[in-house]
Amino acid sequence: MAKGLLAQVPTEKLPVHIGLILDGNGRWAAKRGLPRTAGHRQGAKVFSEIAQYCREIGIQYLTAYALSTENWKRPQDEVKAIMDLLRRYLDEAFQKQKEDACVRFLGDRTPLASDLQEKMQRIEAESANNDRIHINIALNYGGRDEIVRAVRTLAQRCAEGTISPSEISEQMVSDCLYTCGQPDPDMILRPSGEMRTSNFLPWQSTYAELVFMDVLWPDFTPNHLDQAILQYLQRSRRFGGV
Repeated sequence: MAKGLLAQVPTEKLPVHIGLILDGNGRWAAKRGLPRTAGHRQGAKVFSEIAQYCREIGIQYLTAYALSTENWKRPQDEVKAIMDLLRRYLDEAFQKQKEDACVRFLGDRTPLASDLQEKMQRIEAESANNDRIHINIALNYGGRDEIVRAVRTLAQRCAEGTISPSEISEQMVSDCLYTCGQPDPDMILRPSGEMRTSNFLPWQSTYAELVFMDVLWPDFTPNHLDQAILQYLQRSRRFGGV
C-alpha cells in the first residue's frame, strides 16, 4: 500500500518495474574521510531498506545495478569488499524468504568465486516461487554484453537450422536476455548527480522514463524514491504515439 508522498496514488498507477543505478558510494565515503568500502557498506544497507519499501508500496519488479563489467578496473580491495557485501546480502536473503521476494541475478557470474555462485544459484532456486516482489541484482552486468550474448544464441540457432535469420524478432531477442519473462522497466532512476545510464538495461529501457537525482546513493531514502515516482507520474508515456 502506497504511503508518504504517494499515499493518495492508486497502486495501479505506480511503475511496475523500477531500475536503480546504485551510484555515489565512493564519493559519499570520501566526503566523510572514510575508505570507499564504507560507502559500499552503507549503500548495501540503503538498498535493503529501499527494496523493503518497494515491497511495502506495491512495486512488483526492482532491478539494481550493483556491479558492472567495467567495475573490475577498480582497486582490488574495493572489488573484494563488494563481493564480501554480496555474501552478506545473500546470507540475509536466505533468512527473509518469508517476505516473498523472488531474487534473480543478471550478468556473467563465471568470474565470481565458486561459493558466491553456489549461493546465487541456491537463492534463485529457493525464491523462484515467491511473487510479492521480484528483485534483480545486476552483478558483473553490461548491457551491450547481454545483447551480444543474445545475438550469439540466436546465431547458433540459425546455424543449427532451427530458425532462419528472417524469423528473428524483437521478442526472440528479449527472450534471450537475462530478464526473459519480465516486463521492461517503466522507470530508470540514477542518484548521485550523474545523468547517464552507463550500459544499464539498454534494450529493456528503450521506453523507460529516466529520472536523475542529485543525492548520493548512501543518502537515499524512501522519500527520495517517492519524489522520483512523482516525477514519473507527471510524464506522458505515449510509446511513439500521439
